[in-house]
Amino acid sequence: MQYNNETVQATAKLKGCRMSARKMRLSADIVRGLPVSKALGIVKFTRKEGARHLEKMLLSAVANWSVLTGEEADEYGLVVKAIWVDQGPQLKRFLPAPHGRAHRIRKHSCHVSLVVENTVALPTDFVVEEEVAEEIEASND
Repeated sequence: MQYNNETVQATAKLKGCRMSARKMRLSADIVRGLPVSKALGIVKFTRKEGARHLEKMLLSAVANWSVLTGEEADEYGLVVKAIWVDQGPQLKRFLPAPHGRAHRIRKHSCHVSLVVENTVALPTDFVVEEEVAEEIEASND
């Protein structure tokens, strides 16, 4: 079988996660640039709340890659190419304080984007179906 040099990227997005971007970045920095299999192992045993969200996102991105290519993800050495965490909207609440005052409480949220890419070349007869690619992109937005 002949192989080409084409790499296929798949994304997964998490929007409105009820956690501050600063806390989520601690977990995101751990998996950036790692192979997906190693990243899943690390995230599974990391004792951070953000790690639970990242584990689901990694599995979702791998599933998106499999649907996009029609191949099994294990054979092609998927790598976490990029992961970034953006600040989301804040929920503003008030807490009663002494002497009739109120203290503001800001409940932070974040948006996380994850991109995985294969390191092993795909077969030359491989063609990404445009309809499947459009469906995946529409579901991620």
